[in-house]
Amino acid sequence: MENNIIMPPYLRGGDKVVILSPSGAIESALIDGAADVLRSWGLQVRIAHHAKGKFGRFSGTDSERLEDLQNAMDDDEVRAIVCSRGGYGAVRILDKLNFEKFRKSPKWLVGFSDITALHSAMQVNGFASVHGIMTKAIAQKENQPMVVDALHKTLFGLDAMSYKTECHKLNRTGESIGTLVGGNLSVLYGLRGTPFDINPEGKILFIEDLGERAYHIDRMVQNLRLGGVFSKISGLIVGHFSDIDVDTSFGDSVEEIISAAVSDYNYPVCFGFPVGHEDLNFPLICGATVHLEVGSQGAKLQNGVKIGLKD
Repeated sequence: MENNIIMPPYLRGGDKVVILSPSGAIESALIDGAADVLRSWGLQVRIAHHAKGKFGRFSGTDSERLEDLQNAMDDDEVRAIVCSRGGYGAVRILDKLNFEKFRKSPKWLVGFSDITALHSAMQVNGFASVHGIMTKAIAQKENQPMVVDALHKTLFGLDAMSYKTECHKLNRTGESIGTLVGGNLSVLYGLRGTPFDINPEGKILFIEDLGERAYHIDRMVQNLRLGGVFSKISGLIVGHFSDIDVDTSFGDSVEEIISAAVSDYNYPVCFGFPVGHEDLNFPLICGATVHLEVGSQGAKLQNGVKIGLKD
């Protein structure tokens, strides 16, 4: 299948990366700790001017956060942009980003949660990006060394993206190839009807979320169903739905809500994928062509090649 998404160059020792905070405020010690880890990978690290700031719930005013991000995007010496945290706020600066200089010097953007908004902007403008851990997990790498190592290998092109999950009772078997899109369900829902809405045609969609009530999840997935998103994608990957408020009045679990919403379609569906707001949050390249295969023994996701998962 044709995929016109541009992959930025993989990192090499000596490359310059920038840590910035396009959304919420964060403890400065976590930024410093992550910077030390990135330096141990042989990278030069610059911390953006407002990365450690605080303006209400944000790391800075909209103009300050935009300035940091735009400066990093425009700098032809910067090879990657590492977001410090999510929270909320990226959507407020999304339509003000200028990709003119970025097109001449593409670079990796790394983050998840609220950073889903920036991944969507990257894809709309034709660039791949890395949905992955941010400064807290990097700084505290001893908690999940496998995940930090996976991010290192992904950014340096040292290992092809390849994951296997265990069987889940709601999995739907099958296989498909498509461009990987997605991220935080609430953020994707908030972008519906905007120029940064995902184009679902033939895509493999992954979703995750945090701290929502069951009926909120149902509202969002029904929006995707009614809006034709679920009828157009070629595969669905369901990651962590963490700290969901108990709502016995609704009845269905989050997994059952999602399964029911896509019950009319025939593509493969994988539940329990290690992505989202939990320790096992492995990097995914948004915009990559991937192969999803779901069998009776579990599921595999890999860069767009045949996998041959045996039943």
